[in-house]
Amino acid sequence: MSQVRIHNFSISLDGFATGEGQAADAPFGHAGERLHEWMFATRFWHEMVGGPGGSAGADNAFAERYGPGIGAEIMGAGKFGPPGWQDDPGYQGAWGPNPPFHTPVFVLTHRPRPSMRMEGGTTFHFLDATPGEALEQARKAADGQDVRIGGGPTVVRDFVTAGLVDCMHVVQVPIVLGRGVRLWDGLESLEESYDIEAVSTPSGVTHLTFTAKNR
Repeated sequence: MSQVRIHNFSISLDGFATGEGQAADAPFGHAGERLHEWMFATRFWHEMVGGPGGSAGADNAFAERYGPGIGAEIMGAGKFGPPGWQDDPGYQGAWGPNPPFHTPVFVLTHRPRPSMRMEGGTTFHFLDATPGEALEQARKAADGQDVRIGGGPTVVRDFVTAGLVDCMHVVQVPIVLGRGVRLWDGLESLEESYDIEAVSTPSGVTHLTFTAKNR
């Protein structure tokens, strides 16, 4: 069976994956872009946005695992757009006409709308579903490839709690946010279900990889 994976999911030292005060001009709230500066410096990111340069070190090696083998993504309403996007029937997501996913993407929302086909192979489907129900649909769309859980932190936490995640890559960034949405709440004793490895890099981040036991 295909695997369920999480990649490049950045958190602060105190466990916040997004800051407080999310808005259209501040998708990560008061955290700004600080959680993702490590990734912006990589060759992976430069290639994804169409520019030259970027580092080819350990951060890049972790970052570039994001894409290969992925056939579908599941994300939460908060990743698709800022608070209130459901009130705009013409809203098409935060990435413009050609989103970077290039696969079917299933957006979990209590206010579903018709699917949207975008440029580059991305089609957004909107579901009011449990993690298990959403994963069933995503696996069908992935056609034997893996399914990526894209975030935000509440969606990641729900899928981990449901025991549906096979591999998870979390990047601990050396900043303290103090407020926002935390990843780890309610996930105590996670080490009993996952083998955990940690790799620190010169950028100051620590890459934490979680691999499900007995899968």
